[in-house]
Amino acid sequence: MDFSSVRAALDSKSYDKVADVCDNLMLQVAAEGIAYQDDWPYTIHLLSHIYVHDINSARFLWKSIPSSIKESQPEVTAVWKIGQKLWLRDYAGVHETIRGFDWTQELQTLVAAFSELYTKEMFQLLLSAYSTISIKDTALFLGMNEDDATNYVLQQGWTVDPASQMLIVKKQPVVTEQKLDPSKLQRLTEYVFHLEH
Repeated sequence: MDFSSVRAALDSKSYDKVADVCDNLMLQVAAEGIAYQDDWPYTIHLLSHIYVHDINSARFLWKSIPSSIKESQPEVTAVWKIGQKLWLRDYAGVHETIRGFDWTQELQTLVAAFSELYTKEMFQLLLSAYSTISIKDTALFLGMNEDDATNYVLQQGWTVDPASQMLIVKKQPVVTEQKLDPSKLQRLTEYVFHLEH
């Protein structure tokens, strides 16, 4: 079976496209009546759905994986545990699950990319939801120890209140670009002109 398109997407670090490539390839192979279950890269396919936050597709893929594959490939089960933690919104559990398994060489880069993306998303969540937060909670959300989490957020401009040992969130300035459409300006000018005369 030819997985060159999947390999090409992984090699080019186009992780957001891997799920679609796998889905299309699976449909193509299934339509041709080729038995693919034993050779299919379920770990990559499952994790690529998780990478693009398509937990429902990951769930349905998980249900379609033969139980013999689930039992013989513990990495498939480990990837699904990440999906379960996301489904339950167990933010710290996602990081624990990632660190708690010895990933194969083939999957390490995709797992690392997902972990980095997830950490950035959790930081953005903290940024939008909190004005102050404890160091311990920040460490849980970011999947780091307290010192690393503190250093990470300090680099992003946050500060530590020495009295309470709370992190003070530095909100990013909201930049809104107001696009002025010339036709709208023309209509407004004509309307005001009409009102004045």
